Amino acid sequence: MRRYKKGTAKSGRGGRVKSRKQAIAIGLSKARKKGKKVPEKASKRKASKKKASKKKTSKKTSRRKSAKR
Repeated sequence: MRRYKKGTAKSGRGGRVKSRKQAIAIGLSKARKKGKKVPEKASKRKASKKKASKKKTSKKTSRRKSAKR
């Protein structure tokens, strides 16, 4: 992890990492491949939030009032 923070880490075919964000992303992807416990990707988090919000809204609209006689 020290290499990633310093900016001397290498990615792919030996090219140096350009930014700290890029280094963190590489480190996280390597950890995921090894099976370590790592937070989900941001894109997956957004998708799961959308699904959850859809479920909440669909439950509210599905109720109908019964007809009074």
